[in-house]
Amino acid sequence: MMDRMTFGAIDIGSNAIRLLINYVEAYARETEFKKAAFVRVPIRLGDDVFLHGRISAAKAEALCDAMQGFAALFRAFGIRDYRAYATSAMREAANGSEVVDLIRNRSGITVEIISGPTEAETIYDAGGLNEMLDRTKNYLYVDVGGGSTEVVVYAGGRKVEARSFRLGTVRMLSNAVDPEERIRFEEWLAGAAAAWHPSGIIGSGGNINKTHKMLEKKAREGIRTDELNAFYERLRAMSVAQRMEVLHLNQSRADVIVPALQIFTTVARICRIESVTVPRMGLADGIIRQLYKQYRTTTER
Repeated sequence: MMDRMTFGAIDIGSNAIRLLINYVEAYARETEFKKAAFVRVPIRLGDDVFLHGRISAAKAEALCDAMQGFAALFRAFGIRDYRAYATSAMREAANGSEVVDLIRNRSGITVEIISGPTEAETIYDAGGLNEMLDRTKNYLYVDVGGGSTEVVVYAGGRKVEARSFRLGTVRMLSNAVDPEERIRFEEWLAGAAAAWHPSGIIGSGGNINKTHKMLEKKAREGIRTDELNAFYERLRAMSVAQRMEVLHLNQSRADVIVPALQIFTTVARICRIESVTVPRMGLADGIIRQLYKQYRTTTER
């Protein structure tokens, strides 16, 4: 007998807002997560926050409009439960809590502003990484977002160390990265490499997912770091307009993909890693799995 339920997830990032609705079908021996709807709205909150420290009235209005639409989709799909997480830009915005209140009043959706480590842990939950990792080896999980980069060290299939850095694609494009943060990032990577000798990178985020797809990689097929370096150099040599015209990238992807690949190639170079595995899962996927776990825990009591 199959038990079917519907869950919703919202990821309010620094570069875009994402909605995911999944059907979860639980069978006797397996559970399937099937995408029912996915919407990405390119509202770049980081443009405001990383330069001015606040979310502008115009961006707040656009965000509320999107959330009202998401609430309507939740009702239309009859979801059992949802969760909405906001990350780096909302964390740093001086008026972040005010915008959260505005969203709740306008749409009825409650948004939770989460920490960097919570963000990384949620995305880890999404990918079923324990099934992908060789427990005899160590890995660096790297999630590159618009405002921050989360790095987690996994050894023996468990998390042993984690750091969040204020180093993200929108922040880099805005020239809002503290030079000292870059130094901290590279020094921490060198220390992690010396201590744990990671054999691979688990790459997360929209830009590495898009790169994996553009390089025509199969599911769970890794990207060699020499391929990644070559692709980065190719994109870096092109203008944003050329990336849009030649590679058919959306405008909201065509600019941020280069700083994202700069971060991934930096990690690979410092840690002397030769391959990047890309589960092509994100924060919204992790939220769905958290909700399902919570549902199972509640129903099995």
